[in-house]
Amino acid sequence: MKSFFTKLFSKEKKIMVEFCQNNLDRFVTDETFPLFQEFLSQPSIDYKEFECLSHCKLCKQSPYAQVDGQRIIGEKPEDLLEKLNRLE
Repeated sequence: MKSFFTKLFSKEKKIMVEFCQNNLDRFVTDETFPLFQEFLSQPSIDYKEFECLSHCKLCKQSPYAQVDGQRIIGEKPEDLLEKLNRLE
C-alpha cells in the first residue's frame, strides 16, 4: 500500500475533461447518468462543467466533451463515454 504522502504528491497526470451544461442537459439521460458518474469518479479524472463552451452548433447535434483542449464527440452518450474511457 502506498504511503499517505506518496498518494498526496503523486505525479500521475490527471485528465481534464470539460463539459457544456447545455450539452449534458440535452443528451445525458437518467439511464446514462450513472455511467457518467462512474467515469468522473475515477481518481485520474478532473472535470469541470461550464454553462457554455461556445460550440453551439456541435452542442445541438452530438454529445461532446473537451479533454485537455481537444474535442471528443460521440454519436450518443454511451459512445462519448467509450471514447473518454479509452483516453486513460
